[in-house]
Amino acid sequence: MTATSHLYTPATVGRLSVTNRFVMAPMTRNRALTSLAPGPHAATYYAQRASAGLIVTEATQVSASAAGYVFTPGIHTAAQIEGWRAVTDAVHAAGGRIVLQLWHTGRISHQVFQPNGGVPVSASAVAAQGEVITYDGPRAFPTPRALELGEIGSIVEDFATAASNAVEAGFDGVEIHAANGYLIDQFLRSGANQRTDAYGGSIENRARLLLEVVDAAAAAISGDRVGVRISPLSPFNSMSEADPSALTRYVAEALDRRGVMYLHVLEMPAGEDLAAIRPMTAIAREVFGGVLIANAGYTAEAAEAVLTRGDADLVAFGVPFLTTPDFVERSREGLALNPPDRSTFYGGDAHGYIDYPFRDGSVRRTVDEVLGSVPASA
Repeated sequence: MTATSHLYTPATVGRLSVTNRFVMAPMTRNRALTSLAPGPHAATYYAQRASAGLIVTEATQVSASAAGYVFTPGIHTAAQIEGWRAVTDAVHAAGGRIVLQLWHTGRISHQVFQPNGGVPVSASAVAAQGEVITYDGPRAFPTPRALELGEIGSIVEDFATAASNAVEAGFDGVEIHAANGYLIDQFLRSGANQRTDAYGGSIENRARLLLEVVDAAAAAISGDRVGVRISPLSPFNSMSEADPSALTRYVAEALDRRGVMYLHVLEMPAGEDLAAIRPMTAIAREVFGGVLIANAGYTAEAAEAVLTRGDADLVAFGVPFLTTPDFVERSREGLALNPPDRSTFYGGDAHGYIDYPFRDGSVRRTVDEVLGSVPASA
């Protein structure tokens, strides 16, 4: 791939100028400290990957009750803010841009994660299938408690406060996680939302929580710092939607009116035609005039085709960035990527986290080692 390819051209994302159109997708790594602050290697991990045009962090809890997984970080305590500041300082020193993905897991949780052992909340009292991994092993997902109308405002405020905390920690913006079957998605999609009040039934009502969260976060930190991720077709976490096309169109139009930082559409795996634009992204492109991020398991070559056609403005990559810290440079030079060690994807220590080699064979295990290799012009 030549240096004149679309992937390597600069772009404007909200108030940010990014050097290329590679996005490091959010990837849960389960390596936070027991305080749920970022772990000791997080700053190195993200700084290693700062050549991405934009980094989206792992999903991060907006409150203590938002947790649903072991060792996932938060952004609701002073220690967590301070821990994330070390990450943003390192990424910025390496020339990168980084936003924090904010989530509330909703029903994808368990009483053991909840303050005072409370029942997890959701749009409706509909349990997800399967098990959640707790600190004491796997447990079946419990039937959640439907949020009462009077409680929804506090959830919205938690996201707004988390957005403010993210900016205090040095992030360039936030991504509202409205995908993958977590709380906002549980309101968005008809399979999990059986409400009959102002937050259920019609698409307009089911999208109400998302839009209230976006508006509150925008009021707190400015709309050009607020991105949104959706996954209208994904069945992950027992999710389904009766009319994903109509839902996508409504949400994309509403976000377009709000002038958000970007819309990030996560599709199902791309299948045989890796260069094809996926259906929900195509619908969003029809009505969303802002920055659109495509995400469907693309290779760099397939992403180039998507960008050339104008189907999206940036493309997000997950595993390639996890295994290959210099994924951008290797793609430019046509070099092979590091093979993945899937046994180390979730949890553990530095192994499989910060010890994947760069293309010169070096392993840069500290922020100082990473910064020492960054060109002065970065």
